Amino acid sequence: MSSLHPVARSLPARSSHTPAARNRRGALRSACAALLVAAVVSGCGTAQGALQASTPPSAPPVAPPGTTAASPGGPGTSGSPSAPAAPSTRPPGGSDAVPATPPGAPAPSATTAPGRPPEAPRPGSPQPAPGAPTASTPPAQPAPPAPPPAAPGVSAALVASTAHGGRTVALTFDDGPGPATGQVLDVLAQYGAKATFCQIGPQAAANPAMVKRILAAGHRLCDHSVHHPQPFAALSHDRQVEEIVPARDMIVRAGGAGTEVPWFRAPGGGFTAANQQVAAAAGMRPLTWTVDTRDWSKPGVPAIVASVQHGLRPGGVVLMHDGGGDRSQTVAALRQLLPWLTAQGYGFDFPAV
Repeated sequence: MSSLHPVARSLPARSSHTPAARNRRGALRSACAALLVAAVVSGCGTAQGALQASTPPSAPPVAPPGTTAASPGGPGTSGSPSAPAAPSTRPPGGSDAVPATPPGAPAPSATTAPGRPPEAPRPGSPQPAPGAPTASTPPAQPAPPAPPPAAPGVSAALVASTAHGGRTVALTFDDGPGPATGQVLDVLAQYGAKATFCQIGPQAAANPAMVKRILAAGHRLCDHSVHHPQPFAALSHDRQVEEIVPARDMIVRAGGAGTEVPWFRAPGGGFTAANQQVAAAAGMRPLTWTVDTRDWSKPGVPAIVASVQHGLRPGGVVLMHDGGGDRSQTVAALRQLLPWLTAQGYGFDFPAV
Protein backbone atom coordinates (compact mmCIF):
# COMPACT_ATOMS: atom_id res chain seq x y z
CA MET A 1 0.00 0.00 0.00
CA SER A 2 1.44 3.48 -0.90
CA SER A 3 -0.24 5.23 2.01
CA LEU A 4 -1.32 4.24 5.43
CA HIS A 5 -4.57 4.71 7.17
CA PRO A 6 -4.52 7.79 9.46
CA VAL A 7 -4.45 5.54 12.44
CA ALA A 8 -1.21 4.05 11.29
CA ARG A 9 0.42 7.45 10.70
CA SER A 10 -0.35 8.53 14.20
CA LEU A 11 1.65 5.69 15.81
CA PRO A 12 5.15 6.63 17.04
CA ALA A 13 8.09 5.30 15.13
CA ARG A 14 9.72 2.38 16.73
CA SER A 15 12.24 -0.17 15.73
CA SER A 16 10.84 -2.64 13.29
CA HIS A 17 13.03 -5.45 14.46
CA THR A 18 11.89 -5.79 17.99
CA PRO A 19 9.10 -8.24 18.89
CA ALA A 20 6.90 -5.40 19.92
CA ALA A 21 7.37 -3.73 16.56
CA ARG A 22 6.52 -6.86 14.73
CA ASN A 23 3.31 -7.25 16.74
CA ARG A 24 2.28 -3.71 15.96
CA ARG A 25 2.86 -4.22 12.23
CA GLY A 26 0.70 -7.37 12.27
CA ALA A 27 -2.09 -5.59 14.08
CA LEU A 28 -1.87 -2.71 11.60
CA ARG A 29 -2.12 -4.99 8.60
CA SER A 30 -5.16 -6.72 10.10
CA ALA A 31 -6.85 -3.37 10.68
CA CYS A 32 -6.14 -2.26 7.10
CA ALA A 33 -7.47 -5.47 5.68
CA ALA A 34 -10.67 -5.13 7.71
CA LEU A 35 -11.09 -1.54 6.54
CA LEU A 36 -10.57 -2.59 2.89
CA VAL A 37 -13.10 -5.39 3.09
CA ALA A 38 -15.68 -3.03 4.62
CA ALA A 39 -15.13 -0.49 1.85
CA VAL A 40 -15.53 -3.11 -0.88
CA VAL A 41 -18.71 -4.52 0.65
CA SER A 42 -20.17 -1.03 1.05
CA GLY A 43 -19.41 -0.15 -2.58
CA CYS A 44 -20.98 -3.37 -3.93
CA GLY A 45 -24.14 -2.77 -1.96
CA THR A 46 -24.41 0.75 -3.36
CA ALA A 47 -23.91 -0.50 -6.95
CA GLN A 48 -26.53 -3.23 -6.55
CA GLY A 49 -29.06 -0.70 -5.22
CA ALA A 50 -28.41 1.60 -8.16
CA LEU A 51 -28.84 -1.29 -10.58
CA GLN A 52 -32.18 -2.27 -9.04
CA ALA A 53 -33.37 1.32 -9.17
CA SER A 54 -32.62 1.57 -12.91
CA THR A 55 -34.29 -1.75 -13.90
CA PRO A 56 -38.10 -1.53 -14.64
CA PRO A 57 -40.32 -4.08 -12.88
CA SER A 58 -41.22 -7.11 -15.01
CA ALA A 59 -44.85 -7.44 -16.18
CA PRO A 60 -46.89 -10.27 -14.71
CA PRO A 61 -47.45 -13.25 -17.05
CA VAL A 62 -50.66 -13.13 -19.14
CA ALA A 63 -53.00 -16.09 -18.58
CA PRO A 64 -54.53 -17.81 -21.69
CA PRO A 65 -58.16 -16.98 -22.44
CA GLY A 66 -60.56 -19.06 -20.40
CA THR A 67 -58.03 -19.74 -17.56
CA THR A 68 -57.35 -18.10 -14.17
CA ALA A 69 -54.07 -16.31 -13.57
CA ALA A 70 -52.08 -17.53 -10.56
CA SER A 71 -51.04 -15.03 -7.87
CA PRO A 72 -47.34 -14.15 -7.52
CA GLY A 73 -45.44 -16.70 -5.60
CA GLY A 74 -47.89 -19.52 -6.36
CA PRO A 75 -50.58 -20.98 -4.17
CA GLY A 76 -50.38 -20.18 -0.50
CA THR A 77 -48.39 -16.94 -0.88
CA SER A 78 -49.44 -13.51 0.18
CA GLY A 79 -49.46 -12.00 -3.32
CA SER A 80 -52.30 -9.88 -4.62
CA PRO A 81 -55.58 -11.70 -5.49
CA SER A 82 -55.88 -12.86 -9.09
CA ALA A 83 -58.37 -11.23 -11.51
CA PRO A 84 -61.53 -13.22 -12.42
CA ALA A 85 -61.17 -15.46 -15.46
CA ALA A 86 -62.75 -14.42 -18.77
CA PRO A 87 -66.01 -16.28 -19.60
CA SER A 88 -65.47 -19.48 -21.61
CA THR A 89 -67.10 -20.03 -25.03
CA ARG A 90 -67.12 -23.84 -24.66
CA PRO A 91 -70.65 -25.25 -24.50
CA PRO A 92 -71.87 -26.83 -21.26
CA GLY A 93 -70.58 -30.33 -20.81
CA GLY A 94 -67.08 -29.61 -22.01
CA SER A 95 -67.65 -30.79 -25.60
CA ASP A 96 -66.24 -29.13 -28.65
CA ALA A 97 -69.62 -28.67 -30.27
CA VAL A 98 -70.21 -25.62 -32.41
CA PRO A 99 -72.16 -22.90 -30.55
CA ALA A 100 -75.82 -22.54 -31.47
CA THR A 101 -76.64 -20.31 -34.42
CA PRO A 102 -77.44 -16.77 -33.24
CA PRO A 103 -81.08 -15.66 -33.63
CA GLY A 104 -81.78 -14.43 -37.14
CA ALA A 105 -78.67 -16.05 -38.64
CA PRO A 106 -79.22 -18.68 -41.37
CA ALA A 107 -78.66 -22.26 -40.22
CA PRO A 108 -75.75 -24.05 -41.92
CA SER A 109 -76.79 -26.46 -44.63
CA ALA A 110 -76.01 -30.17 -44.57
CA THR A 111 -73.10 -29.63 -47.00
CA THR A 112 -71.65 -26.48 -45.40
CA ALA A 113 -69.07 -26.74 -42.63
CA PRO A 114 -70.05 -25.04 -39.36
CA GLY A 115 -69.09 -21.41 -39.32
CA ARG A 116 -68.60 -21.29 -43.08
CA PRO A 117 -71.13 -19.27 -45.10
CA PRO A 118 -73.09 -21.27 -47.70
CA GLU A 119 -71.73 -21.01 -51.19
CA ALA A 120 -73.65 -18.91 -53.65
CA PRO A 121 -74.94 -20.76 -56.70
CA ARG A 122 -72.45 -20.72 -59.53
CA PRO A 123 -73.46 -18.83 -62.65
CA GLY A 124 -75.13 -21.13 -65.14
CA SER A 125 -75.75 -23.94 -62.62
CA PRO A 126 -79.24 -25.51 -62.76
CA GLN A 127 -81.55 -24.26 -60.04
CA PRO A 128 -84.45 -26.31 -58.56
CA ALA A 129 -87.86 -25.32 -59.79
CA PRO A 130 -90.14 -23.56 -57.28
CA GLY A 131 -91.98 -26.14 -55.21
CA ALA A 132 -89.66 -28.99 -56.26
CA PRO A 133 -88.78 -31.42 -53.42
CA THR A 134 -85.39 -30.80 -51.80
CA ALA A 135 -83.03 -33.38 -50.35
CA SER A 136 -84.64 -32.98 -46.93
CA THR A 137 -88.24 -33.10 -48.24
CA PRO A 138 -89.63 -36.61 -48.89
CA PRO A 139 -91.33 -37.02 -52.26
CA ALA A 140 -95.08 -36.76 -52.21
CA GLN A 141 -96.89 -40.10 -52.12
CA PRO A 142 -99.25 -40.80 -55.01
CA ALA A 143 -102.90 -40.41 -54.15
CA PRO A 144 -105.02 -43.58 -54.11
CA PRO A 145 -107.02 -44.12 -57.28
CA ALA A 146 -110.34 -42.38 -57.35
CA PRO A 147 -113.29 -44.79 -57.14
CA PRO A 148 -115.07 -45.36 -60.43
CA PRO A 149 -118.43 -43.67 -60.82
CA ALA A 150 -121.51 -45.75 -60.15
CA ALA A 151 -123.47 -47.04 -63.10
CA PRO A 152 -126.49 -44.90 -63.96
CA GLY A 153 -129.31 -45.56 -61.51
CA VAL A 154 -127.21 -47.85 -59.28
CA SER A 155 -126.58 -46.89 -55.64
CA ALA A 156 -123.48 -47.88 -53.65
CA ALA A 157 -125.49 -47.99 -50.41
CA LEU A 158 -125.88 -51.37 -48.73
CA VAL A 159 -129.11 -53.24 -49.43
CA ALA A 160 -130.68 -54.81 -46.33
CA SER A 161 -134.35 -55.03 -47.23
CA THR A 162 -136.75 -56.41 -49.80
CA ALA A 163 -137.73 -54.50 -52.90
CA HIS A 164 -141.34 -53.97 -51.82
CA GLY A 165 -141.10 -53.98 -48.01
CA GLY A 166 -144.11 -54.89 -45.89
CA ARG A 167 -144.57 -58.48 -44.85
CA THR A 168 -142.12 -59.91 -47.33
CA VAL A 169 -138.84 -61.84 -47.04
CA ALA A 170 -135.87 -62.21 -49.36
CA LEU A 171 -134.25 -65.66 -49.23
CA THR A 172 -130.59 -65.68 -50.34
CA PHE A 173 -128.21 -68.63 -50.86
CA ASP A 174 -124.40 -68.25 -51.01
CA ASP A 175 -121.34 -70.15 -52.33
CA GLY A 176 -123.04 -72.09 -55.15
CA PRO A 177 -123.78 -73.54 -57.45
CA GLY A 178 -123.08 -76.71 -55.50
CA PRO A 179 -124.41 -80.25 -55.03
CA ALA A 180 -127.30 -78.99 -52.89
CA THR A 181 -128.47 -76.30 -55.36
CA GLY A 182 -130.82 -78.62 -57.21
CA GLN A 183 -132.49 -79.74 -53.96
CA VAL A 184 -132.95 -76.14 -52.87
CA LEU A 185 -134.59 -75.36 -56.21
CA ASP A 186 -136.95 -78.27 -55.76
CA VAL A 187 -138.11 -77.15 -52.30
CA LEU A 188 -138.57 -73.55 -53.47
CA ALA A 189 -140.66 -74.68 -56.42
CA GLN A 190 -142.86 -76.79 -54.14
CA TYR A 191 -143.90 -73.69 -52.17
CA GLY A 192 -143.77 -71.17 -54.99
CA ALA A 193 -140.96 -69.26 -53.32
CA LYS A 194 -138.42 -67.11 -55.09
CA ALA A 195 -134.79 -66.63 -53.99
CA THR A 196 -131.50 -64.97 -54.92
CA PHE A 197 -128.35 -67.06 -55.50
CA CYS A 198 -125.01 -65.41 -54.72
CA GLN A 199 -122.53 -67.40 -56.80
CA ILE A 200 -118.79 -67.96 -56.90
CA GLY A 201 -117.54 -67.05 -60.37
CA PRO A 202 -115.55 -70.20 -61.26
CA GLN A 203 -118.31 -72.46 -59.90
CA ALA A 204 -120.87 -70.74 -62.08
CA ALA A 205 -118.53 -71.11 -65.03
CA ALA A 206 -118.19 -74.85 -64.25
CA ASN A 207 -121.99 -75.35 -63.92
CA PRO A 208 -123.65 -73.27 -66.65
CA ALA A 209 -126.62 -75.62 -66.83
CA MET A 210 -127.45 -75.02 -63.17
CA VAL A 211 -127.12 -71.27 -63.66
CA LYS A 212 -129.58 -71.45 -66.54
CA ARG A 213 -131.98 -73.55 -64.47
CA ILE A 214 -131.95 -70.93 -61.69
CA LEU A 215 -132.83 -68.21 -64.17
CA ALA A 216 -135.47 -70.31 -65.89
CA ALA A 217 -137.26 -70.85 -62.53
CA GLY A 218 -137.55 -67.08 -62.08
CA HIS A 219 -134.83 -66.66 -59.47
CA ARG A 220 -132.12 -63.95 -59.46
CA LEU A 221 -128.32 -63.99 -59.44
CA CYS A 222 -125.76 -62.24 -57.26
CA ASP A 223 -121.96 -61.90 -57.55
CA HIS A 224 -120.05 -63.48 -54.62
CA SER A 225 -116.43 -62.97 -55.85
CA VAL A 226 -113.98 -65.21 -57.69
CA HIS A 227 -112.18 -66.99 -54.82
CA HIS A 228 -114.19 -66.06 -51.70
CA PRO A 229 -111.09 -64.61 -49.89
CA GLN A 230 -111.39 -63.48 -46.28
CA PRO A 231 -111.08 -61.02 -44.71
CA PHE A 232 -112.25 -59.44 -47.90
CA ALA A 233 -112.04 -55.85 -46.67
CA ALA A 234 -108.30 -56.28 -45.95
CA LEU A 235 -107.44 -56.93 -49.59
CA SER A 236 -105.83 -54.23 -51.68
CA HIS A 237 -108.09 -52.13 -53.83
CA ASP A 238 -106.83 -53.75 -57.03
CA ARG A 239 -107.30 -57.24 -55.62
CA GLN A 240 -110.89 -56.49 -54.64
CA VAL A 241 -111.60 -55.23 -58.14
CA GLU A 242 -110.14 -58.47 -59.51
CA GLU A 243 -112.47 -60.46 -57.25
CA ILE A 244 -115.65 -58.50 -58.02
CA VAL A 245 -115.72 -57.68 -61.73
CA PRO A 246 -114.39 -60.94 -63.23
CA ALA A 247 -116.83 -63.00 -61.10
CA ARG A 248 -119.74 -61.02 -62.50
CA ASP A 249 -118.47 -61.67 -66.03
CA MET A 250 -118.20 -65.42 -65.37
CA ILE A 251 -121.76 -65.57 -64.06
CA VAL A 252 -123.09 -63.61 -67.03
CA ARG A 253 -121.36 -65.94 -69.50
CA ALA A 254 -122.69 -69.01 -67.66
CA GLY A 255 -126.25 -67.68 -67.72
CA GLY A 256 -126.13 -66.73 -71.39
CA ALA A 257 -127.45 -63.77 -73.30
CA GLY A 258 -129.51 -61.32 -71.30
CA THR A 259 -128.25 -62.54 -67.92
CA GLU A 260 -128.38 -59.87 -65.23
CA VAL A 261 -126.44 -59.75 -61.97
CA PRO A 262 -128.03 -56.94 -59.94
CA TRP A 263 -126.13 -57.45 -56.61
CA PHE A 264 -122.72 -58.13 -55.13
CA ARG A 265 -122.21 -59.73 -51.73
CA ALA A 266 -118.74 -59.46 -50.19
CA PRO A 267 -117.39 -62.72 -48.70
CA GLY A 268 -117.99 -62.67 -44.95
CA GLY A 269 -119.80 -59.36 -45.31
CA GLY A 270 -116.46 -57.57 -45.74
CA PHE A 271 -117.87 -54.39 -47.18
CA THR A 272 -116.06 -51.06 -47.39
CA ALA A 273 -117.01 -47.80 -49.00
CA ALA A 274 -114.43 -48.54 -51.70
CA ASN A 275 -115.65 -52.01 -52.69
CA GLN A 276 -119.25 -50.88 -52.52
CA GLN A 277 -118.34 -48.20 -55.05
CA VAL A 278 -116.56 -50.78 -57.23
CA ALA A 279 -119.69 -52.94 -57.23
CA ALA A 280 -121.91 -49.97 -58.05
CA ALA A 281 -119.61 -48.98 -60.93
CA ALA A 282 -120.06 -52.51 -62.30
CA GLY A 283 -123.86 -52.12 -62.09
CA MET A 284 -124.42 -54.08 -58.85
CA ARG A 285 -125.89 -53.03 -55.49
CA PRO A 286 -123.93 -54.25 -52.42
CA LEU A 287 -126.18 -56.81 -50.70
CA THR A 288 -126.02 -57.67 -46.99
CA TRP A 289 -128.53 -59.45 -44.70
CA THR A 290 -130.63 -59.06 -41.55
CA VAL A 291 -130.79 -62.72 -40.46
CA ASP A 292 -127.71 -64.98 -40.47
CA THR A 293 -128.70 -68.64 -40.00
CA ARG A 294 -125.03 -69.71 -39.71
CA ASP A 295 -126.01 -72.86 -41.53
CA TRP A 296 -122.46 -73.11 -42.89
CA SER A 297 -121.37 -74.22 -39.40
CA LYS A 298 -123.93 -77.07 -39.41
CA PRO A 299 -125.53 -76.10 -36.07
CA GLY A 300 -128.44 -78.51 -36.59
CA VAL A 301 -131.81 -78.13 -38.30
CA PRO A 302 -133.63 -76.77 -35.18
CA ALA A 303 -130.99 -74.06 -34.74
CA ILE A 304 -131.31 -72.95 -38.36
CA VAL A 305 -135.11 -72.81 -38.15
CA ALA A 306 -135.04 -70.95 -34.81
CA SER A 307 -132.65 -68.31 -36.13
CA VAL A 308 -135.18 -67.32 -38.82
CA GLN A 309 -138.28 -67.57 -36.62
CA HIS A 310 -136.72 -65.39 -33.90
CA GLY A 311 -134.75 -62.94 -36.05
CA LEU A 312 -136.94 -62.20 -39.05
CA ARG A 313 -138.79 -58.89 -39.38
CA PRO A 314 -140.97 -57.78 -42.31
CA GLY A 315 -138.83 -56.82 -45.29
CA GLY A 316 -135.83 -58.80 -43.95
CA VAL A 317 -133.10 -60.62 -45.88
CA VAL A 318 -132.21 -64.20 -44.78
CA LEU A 319 -128.73 -65.66 -45.40
CA MET A 320 -128.32 -69.40 -46.10
CA HIS A 321 -125.96 -71.51 -48.23
CA ASP A 322 -126.39 -73.91 -51.15
CA GLY A 323 -122.63 -74.44 -51.70
CA GLY A 324 -119.35 -74.69 -49.82
CA GLY A 325 -119.89 -78.13 -48.29
CA ASP A 326 -122.59 -80.48 -47.03
CA ARG A 327 -125.83 -78.49 -47.00
CA SER A 328 -128.26 -81.26 -46.04
CA GLN A 329 -129.18 -79.39 -42.83
CA THR A 330 -130.02 -76.30 -44.88
CA VAL A 331 -132.31 -78.25 -47.21
CA ALA A 332 -134.09 -79.91 -44.26
CA ALA A 333 -134.49 -76.57 -42.46
CA LEU A 334 -135.86 -74.97 -45.65
CA ARG A 335 -138.61 -77.60 -45.80
CA GLN A 336 -139.78 -76.46 -42.37
CA LEU A 337 -139.30 -72.73 -42.89
CA LEU A 338 -141.24 -72.28 -46.13
CA PRO A 339 -144.59 -73.50 -44.76
CA TRP A 340 -144.01 -71.55 -41.55
CA LEU A 341 -143.32 -68.32 -43.50
CA THR A 342 -146.44 -68.82 -45.57
CA ALA A 343 -148.49 -69.39 -42.40
CA GLN A 344 -147.10 -66.17 -40.96
CA GLY A 345 -148.34 -64.24 -43.98
CA TYR A 346 -144.92 -63.60 -45.53
CA GLY A 347 -144.58 -63.21 -49.25
CA PHE A 348 -141.36 -64.00 -51.12
CA ASP A 349 -139.54 -61.08 -52.69
CA PHE A 350 -136.13 -60.08 -54.07
CA PRO A 351 -133.73 -57.59 -52.47
CA ALA A 352 -134.08 -53.91 -53.27
CA VAL A 353 -132.23 -52.58 -56.32
